[in-house]
Amino acid sequence: MIKPLLRITALCLLLLAIAGAWLLGFVHQHLDRPVNLAKESSIVWSIDSGSSLSLVTRQLYKDNIISHPRILSAYAKLSNRTSIQAGSYSIETTDSARTLLAKFNRGEVILHKVTFPEGWSFKQWLSHLAKIKQFSDIANSDPDQILAAAGLDLAHPEGWFFPDTYSYSATDSVSDILVQAHGQMQRILDRAWQAREDDLPYKTAYEALIMASIIEKETGVTYERPEIAGVFVRRLQRGMRLQTDPTVIYGMGDAYKGNIRRKHLKQLTAYNTYRINGLPPTPIAMPSAAAIEAALHPLPGSSLYFVARGDGSHYFSDSFAEHQSAVRRYQIKQRAQNYQSAPSKKQNSQ
Repeated sequence: MIKPLLRITALCLLLLAIAGAWLLGFVHQHLDRPVNLAKESSIVWSIDSGSSLSLVTRQLYKDNIISHPRILSAYAKLSNRTSIQAGSYSIETTDSARTLLAKFNRGEVILHKVTFPEGWSFKQWLSHLAKIKQFSDIANSDPDQILAAAGLDLAHPEGWFFPDTYSYSATDSVSDILVQAHGQMQRILDRAWQAREDDLPYKTAYEALIMASIIEKETGVTYERPEIAGVFVRRLQRGMRLQTDPTVIYGMGDAYKGNIRRKHLKQLTAYNTYRINGLPPTPIAMPSAAAIEAALHPLPGSSLYFVARGDGSHYFSDSFAEHQSAVRRYQIKQRAQNYQSAPSKKQNSQ
């Protein structure tokens, strides 16, 4: 009696083993079967924010990409891989249901890049972002509303975003990019401020940021940043006005049409450094890390003036008489710009 029972038990176990092996093979067959992309070599497939794994597998099946959504869902639950990230994914012909799940788990979304050159204004940043289809909805938005949406309490956003290349996915917003760029600027400015030279004419890191923005706009060749910084620092230390054209241009706003005339230099604005003493109230652009370093580590020397040579570089002078001579020498090439960056004789005597 015992032997027949043993035989039946052994047979049942064998059948169960065979069935288990078949089921396991069936599961792995569908998990590892190449996805169906018809005649495409790859496609872009998106997961919306808040989507569950079950919803995603059903949609993949509906789009005829995978063959058994329930198998993929069950496998994900048993292996504790149900966490997925929203975004756009590239699905290749070499992918399978298993590799897709791994991509969704890791969040291997397609990343795009946006670059903000050094020296751009906040207005230029927003205009650049609005040209990207994903962010085109900000085209007619008020800058204050955009900042509020990003949770950034910045009365004057100019200068507070670090110029760099940033990556973003299909689910990111303008706020995500601005928060990242603002945090980067804060970190770079704080680190540079802590390592600044002694006896600089800045009370705060923000004043150094203002100076860095002016240096950025004045510099045609990058290696001159520390030397230009040295000129501006010595002017501030001697009580001389900065008299720098980029601040005048910034203060003119949309009224600037490409040329600065004598009447513009006489207009009293908060940014006309031909009329005001010291620094303007805010930065005039987004400065690079190199410009910030120059503002906080200016090149020692005695020059107080510089004039553009016409090739992007400048001629630096110690005395006003030498500067006047340099202006006469180079002014023919740049008469239309009327670009001198020099305090007046009256101030030179201060």
